[in-house]
Amino acid sequence: MENFSVNIQMPNINRNYCRFDGVKVLYYLQKREDALPLLENTLKSTNDEKTVCESLYIADRLIENGVKGVDKMYPTISRFNDTKSPNIQTFLAGIYRKTKVPDAFGPLCKMLIQNSINPPKEPQFFDPNEEIGGAILDYLA
Repeated sequence: MENFSVNIQMPNINRNYCRFDGVKVLYYLQKREDALPLLENTLKSTNDEKTVCESLYIADRLIENGVKGVDKMYPTISRFNDTKSPNIQTFLAGIYRKTKVPDAFGPLCKMLIQNSINPPKEPQFFDPNEEIGGAILDYLA
């Protein structure tokens, strides 16, 4: 996946969700397991919030479509565990909720605690703590 985030639209005051490049998302969904190395390479090589969110969204969609092996990407995805971005946190929590990788439980708790101690100073268009809390509850269930 190229590192172009031109078509990506992040949440704003009028829309509490992201918009991604539908053609790119479909391309990865069609490649199924073959998409994982490409996706992992992108996640290893970028720190651009938009690109990371799109890549995590694609990973989430792959999980929803029954693609096996996304959980094996945890070592790569986990490099974003300390992010302060509510957008990235939300996508991480969604993936962790579905994969239930044991190593992700601690980082989820840490995100929730840090967000509670240091709430964002700028307005948020959705609350990542909802997804983080839901993921933690799924781990405990």
